[in-house]
Amino acid sequence: MMIQVILFGYFLTCVSGDGVADVVLSCTLVEEGVGVDGMGGGSQFRRTPATLILRDLSVAPDQSLETLTPFVPPSIPDPDAILFEAKVSSPQIPDAHVLLHADCNEQEVTCELSRYSPHGPQEAQEATHFLVSLSVEGGEFSTAFILQTSVVERDHSTLIQNKLGLPLSPSGTLLTEVIFLVFSHIKSVSARLRGDVLLSCGFRQQETPLAQEVAVEWRLQHRGKGWKVFEMKTRLDDAEGSTVVLAERKGSSVNASLVVGRGDASLTLSRLNALDEGTYICTVTLGPFNAQQVIQLHVTQPPEVSLSEEKFVLKADPPQTLSCHCSNYYPLDAQMEWWSLSPEDSEPKLLLDQGSLSSHRQHGDGSYSLSSHLSVPSSVSPGTRLTCRVSHQALDAPVSLTVVVESPTQGSYWWVLGFLLASVLFFHQVMT
Repeated sequence: MMIQVILFGYFLTCVSGDGVADVVLSCTLVEEGVGVDGMGGGSQFRRTPATLILRDLSVAPDQSLETLTPFVPPSIPDPDAILFEAKVSSPQIPDAHVLLHADCNEQEVTCELSRYSPHGPQEAQEATHFLVSLSVEGGEFSTAFILQTSVVERDHSTLIQNKLGLPLSPSGTLLTEVIFLVFSHIKSVSARLRGDVLLSCGFRQQETPLAQEVAVEWRLQHRGKGWKVFEMKTRLDDAEGSTVVLAERKGSSVNASLVVGRGDASLTLSRLNALDEGTYICTVTLGPFNAQQVIQLHVTQPPEVSLSEEKFVLKADPPQTLSCHCSNYYPLDAQMEWWSLSPEDSEPKLLLDQGSLSSHRQHGDGSYSLSSHLSVPSSVSPGTRLTCRVSHQALDAPVSLTVVVESPTQGSYWWVLGFLLASVLFFHQVMT
């Protein structure tokens, strides 16, 4: 049976003591019920109100606690109420202070909780565990952590939570502690084509180590396919020769020293190409426990824009062609427009005839190029400004390049006349 807690965005910050505070999350417990066929098919989810209390979050010295209300458990414990009480002082949740300001910043907080079954020693399996995924809108805070239920001495007066079957504390809460967590400082990253990027992922564990062996795996999912990018196994006691690395993607790396010393499992990717774009999953395994973070990588490259002519001098028929080249951009979508501003106009106008577009050309690094060709008739007024405007998601603002239509210079008329006269004389001599 799967149980999930989903937070709908309402929470309360409470004072707990000097330098720490509690955050109370209003949640919904979701159980996967038995389906109509009696075997889970077509199952319906049952939702029950639940509460998650994060105890002892660190508060910055400049954070005022005067307006915070202490969390008060119910005066009469209710075995039907689902109150998870989690102490998060060790290990501390990085960037958890964001939760204290999320309400004021009108940021939605999302939390999911499900039962977790560790793999490994029997003592780890005897306790009850929950996996909590917690994030704040905007992508600046995201973590997944393992809660382990604390031992509650049972006697004839001990209350049992009716739905979960777990003993309650005297205050009516399910006492738990954070024993292992994986976090990321940012959920979505944009990086330039052919550049480098660092994808954030780290982990923490309780003071009493769960295990000395740690494994880090990075996988990439994109367009329905998935593959391993990088894998590392090492020991936190930094035993010599204990690190094993498998880099499936050339130019991918994780710093083993940072993994051991700081719990930093961030992935570096060098020389990005279009195939590197997608959803990255960082999985950290510590003994019988593992947790994940998901980071979205967007690869972008702004276009290089150029015109075929630096000077545009009118000539006689046939019409001349002015080309605008949009080169080496990613992703595919780029918009090209031609605008005109004649000497008689005060504002530029979008040309009705937008010319013709070439087919997209894709290069080895995945970038694209596109050209637009505008036919300029000889009837265009000298002094007219022709502008090619290019829009692309990698640009902060459209790029515009302009050329001014010039009338033929006097010298060009004499050159043409001389050329015609010389041609007539040449043909006259040939004929005679």
